Amino acid sequence: MRRIHVGNALSAFGLGFTVPYLYVYVAQVRGLGSMTAGLVLAVFAVAALVVLPFAGRAIVRRGPLPVLLAALVTAALGALSLGLAGSAAAVLLSAAALGAGQAVMQPALATMIVDFSSAETRSRAFATQFFLQNLGLGVGGLIGGHLVDTSSVSSFTLLFAIEAAMFLLLVVVMSTVRMPRAPRIEGAPGAAKGSWKQLLGNRAMVQLCVLGFVLFFACYGQFESGLSAYGVEAAGVSTSALGTALAANTAMIVVAQFAVLKFVERRRRSRVIAAVGLIWAVAWVAAGYAGLGHGSQEMATAAFISTYALFGLGEAMLSPTVAPLVADLAPEGMAGQYNSAFALVKQLALAVGPAVGGPMGAALHGPYVVTFLGFSLGITWLALRMGRQLTAVQDQPWLAKSRVVAQGSASPSGQARAHA
Repeated sequence: MRRIHVGNALSAFGLGFTVPYLYVYVAQVRGLGSMTAGLVLAVFAVAALVVLPFAGRAIVRRGPLPVLLAALVTAALGALSLGLAGSAAAVLLSAAALGAGQAVMQPALATMIVDFSSAETRSRAFATQFFLQNLGLGVGGLIGGHLVDTSSVSSFTLLFAIEAAMFLLLVVVMSTVRMPRAPRIEGAPGAAKGSWKQLLGNRAMVQLCVLGFVLFFACYGQFESGLSAYGVEAAGVSTSALGTALAANTAMIVVAQFAVLKFVERRRRSRVIAAVGLIWAVAWVAAGYAGLGHGSQEMATAAFISTYALFGLGEAMLSPTVAPLVADLAPEGMAGQYNSAFALVKQLALAVGPAVGGPMGAALHGPYVVTFLGFSLGITWLALRMGRQLTAVQDQPWLAKSRVVAQGSASPSGQARAHA
């Protein structure tokens, strides 16, 4: 588990090195224009959407470690070639490789966390993962920002080379991991098709996927598009204040993660997610005040920064809740399929969110805030509705230990009901 957490931190550190500077690198440093730079960002999303359905099948059949190693090598090659690419075609192909490798890492690492954790330790394991990811992204972005020089192509080549080295270092670290024996689904070609059919027949998982889409669409999909455009155009915040808001979001996650973990560990997962919807509704009210409240510029800036901080508080509550719930909903041996399906939903939301929120945040200030305030309240309703589909142990995992002690191991029929 320690190696897995090191892996999460290293991969996030590598991505933090380059992702914030991709647009500038392609459009200005390589002189390929804003159109190509925009296509690079789109290729990241498309590559993820293409590979994730196959990633789930591969993880189920081969195990998460071989899939992770293949993804890391692919991402390393993509990063290195991106730093050397001089033409639009080379840049787009490199971005596709980097995006595909990056996308597959997520469900593979999540499945490894499931394999190495128990129901009692899973929430803390995923909270640690989220903490280290944000820390790695923040530190990587900070160091990368001091290394880059827009007048020097070589500085960006160095940046992408360091990112590739991080992925290859992670290959070495993860190669030493010895996976526990876990059920794998082998055999008939129709197994993957059957597993998707089984997943879609799981009403709780389908409702969680719908809820997950709204979560990522209404929060993560707005950070660097609609909400930032709204802040600049409606609230009049400066670019430095926007950077402070993003830093406040990361700082809230880093500071609050483990304090929040103690709070949510003994509460129903569905109600924790419902509470996040209410917190984010307050965040959108603060954003509305920042852009539409006609207060002083200082008050508007403070309200806008608090919006990002409140989003960070909600994220800290979700990290030990949603990912373990995906794992607990998966039948034995199917965690890779379920993790990949949820990652696919996340990528769809992150692709649609900026496309919808960006134009609204820039031009339709009032409707933008009201729309996403409604989505946040919708999160609360969807979470409570999903809670009715969960078993007592899925919604309250701490009950598992006491029930096993009191009743002995579950019967096969009981296990089947728990996975239904």
